[in-house]
Amino acid sequence: MRTITLNTGREIGTGKPSYIIAEIGINHNGSLDLAKQLIDEAVAAKADAVKFQKRTPEVCVPKDQWEIMRDTPWGKMSYIDYKRKTEFGAVEYSAIDQYCKKLGIDWFASAWDLESVDFLEQFDPVMHKLASASLTDLPLIEKCLQTGRPLMLSTGMSTVKEIETAVDLVKSFDENYPLMIAHSTSAYPCKPEELNLRMINTLQAKYPDAPAGYSGHETGLTTTVAAVVMGATFVERHFTLDRAMWGSDHAASVEPQGLQRLVRDIRDVEIAAGDGIKKVYDSEIGPMKRLRVNISPEYQL
Repeated sequence: MRTITLNTGREIGTGKPSYIIAEIGINHNGSLDLAKQLIDEAVAAKADAVKFQKRTPEVCVPKDQWEIMRDTPWGKMSYIDYKRKTEFGAVEYSAIDQYCKKLGIDWFASAWDLESVDFLEQFDPVMHKLASASLTDLPLIEKCLQTGRPLMLSTGMSTVKEIETAVDLVKSFDENYPLMIAHSTSAYPCKPEELNLRMINTLQAKYPDAPAGYSGHETGLTTTVAAVVMGATFVERHFTLDRAMWGSDHAASVEPQGLQRLVRDIRDVEIAAGDGIKKVYDSEIGPMKRLRVNISPEYQL
């Protein structure tokens, strides 16, 4: 299994601590203050990175939906105006970039269109991420590849053939391109019976040179910890201050205390996994002498 090194020095791959991503996405609801609060909580939880989503509304919103009126926290407005209001621009991302560097946490974003890739490049991100919805957007994949940055592909709502097509495109660009592949199921929230965590192992076997990970949309924490036990070299969970907040992704997100427990439990299972070599620990010698009838000579003193 290949190890990928980010421009911050963090390594992602088998044998390395799982790279834990707190996905803020659009849960900032267009507020830089809220985004900073979420970054603070991710740092407090000891996550490795926060992730956002970047769109050019005029490109990503179908023209026939622009003038559809929607009820929003800011009153009734057209769908295109709503998307513009919740989208961060250069001023906000410059502040986010500086804030994350100050606090020592990585950040990056999912680009949903070509223009957004160019926009994000000015901030020297640790990687580019392609959301599951973008897996079949081959021009967008090519645009990300042209940057040379590590690329994370998420595979929700995708067939095996679609995954193969995307990976083949990456490999045809550069056989050794730094690629990561995330297993995912694109249901919000996702039922346990649809998580299919064994796909992590399937991806590992099919693409041994690409670190495999997990992007989860379930409501609990246990299954994400299980993903790490099953070999996920990185995990991503949507993150919010309050699951009851207005917005499409909050209900399938983890709150601050949950994120803290998730990071803690992942680190505990990584330590507990050990090296697979049987040994007698110093803490066992006392009980051994009290309880064993026959003791190996090296422990009899």
